[in-house]
Amino acid sequence: MKLDGSIALFQYWNRLRAGRPAPKRSEIEPADIKTLLADTFILEKDARGEAVFRLAGTRLCATYGRELKGFTFASLWKEKDQRMVQRLAYGAFDAKSVVVIRYRGMSRAGRFIDFELIMLPLDGGFEHPRCLGVVSSFEKPFWLGADAIIESAIDTVRVIDPDREPFFLGNRPAIAVPPLAPSQIALTQGPSRGRRIRHLIVLEGGREN
Repeated sequence: MKLDGSIALFQYWNRLRAGRPAPKRSEIEPADIKTLLADTFILEKDARGEAVFRLAGTRLCATYGRELKGFTFASLWKEKDQRMVQRLAYGAFDAKSVVVIRYRGMSRAGRFIDFELIMLPLDGGFEHPRCLGVVSSFEKPFWLGADAIIESAIDTVRVIDPDREPFFLGNRPAIAVPPLAPSQIALTQGPSRGRRIRHLIVLEGGREN
């Protein structure tokens, strides 16, 4: 984690959970994270099993030029990354993983900007799996919020076990995301070249421009 928004939300979440896999949704007090609310979101798993936005902050919605509530999380991403982000969301829902994604957004006018996103699991019970997150931009260009981001591509992914990995590993190399979807990787490269992290296998690669 490199950006203040990710670090602040992680620290708040970590205090709330107090050694548990995740805090309850009812324990989140908006007033405690009021400086982050405009960029925060909550995902939930819908009846189809997809990760959808239950809530999204005003600045986050402005960044994407639409009200995100009810939209699928995967709809923000390039087609090649959609299966990956779904699986990462399921990791937060089901395995109580902490996930950090660095990605590049492309605006309607063809501008580019890098973001950091963190997903933090919430205990909503078996029937209501959810996660809390925040999106932070590495820069604050004048056009952000006016020229909507229409597509995003994953750069790197880090899956963190907060009970086993020290928080201050900000300089630990992240894992570059390969250009192929996970199912294609399995067919073309095989598992021997992958690195297993919990329920994920990640292979070396790079972002497509």
